[in-house]
Amino acid sequence: MLTLLTVAIAPSLALFSYFYLRREIAEEPSITLFQTFVYGAVMTFPILFIQHVFEEEQLFHSIYLQQVGFTSLLEEFFKWFILLIAIYNHYDFDDAYDGILYGASISLGFATVENILYLFTFGLDTAMIRAFLPVSSHALFGVVMGYYFGKAKFSEQKQNSYLLLAFIAPLTLHIAYNSILTLDRLWVYFIIPFMLFLWWFGLTKVKHAHLLVKLKYEKS
Repeated sequence: MLTLLTVAIAPSLALFSYFYLRREIAEEPSITLFQTFVYGAVMTFPILFIQHVFEEEQLFHSIYLQQVGFTSLLEEFFKWFILLIAIYNHYDFDDAYDGILYGASISLGFATVENILYLFTFGLDTAMIRAFLPVSSHALFGVVMGYYFGKAKFSEQKQNSYLLLAFIAPLTLHIAYNSILTLDRLWVYFIIPFMLFLWWFGLTKVKHAHLLVKLKYEKS
């Protein structure tokens, strides 16, 4: 069991460490980041419960709508809503790159619990592919969400538009990712270029967030 837990948690820890260590100016309070990670972990259970209820009640006539549209919407909304009400106005959220860290933290909290549950069910044989696909994709969805939260908080205009983008952009990416996984044997031909694009897109947002932080400190 200890080995399984270690394997399940390791990808999230590695990814979060990567984004945390890329911070160039100041360290972010670890307690607040840990709290955000816990929020993401806890929200896994109501999400799974809601998904189970909808599946049991057969409220969707389309498997695609249920497994792709609804699942993506539910997961991204929970992350977005918790960041909005618990983190967005927090005093520790004091520059644009913080959004990247908080977005990655809440997403990896969710991904970690989901990964633990999945590996307990299906075993360690799936650990490698889950590290490269679900865990890293959730982290990057969170990076994109957090980037737009940072833009919303530290831009002088269009705050509401950026808050909307903080939900719409990761939701669109999540739907695209889940759609690819429904392609039966063809999914492997599409998932690799998609993940390369996702990493490029996420790291572009990291770079832009760093530039926003530098501009802030140059003005102060």
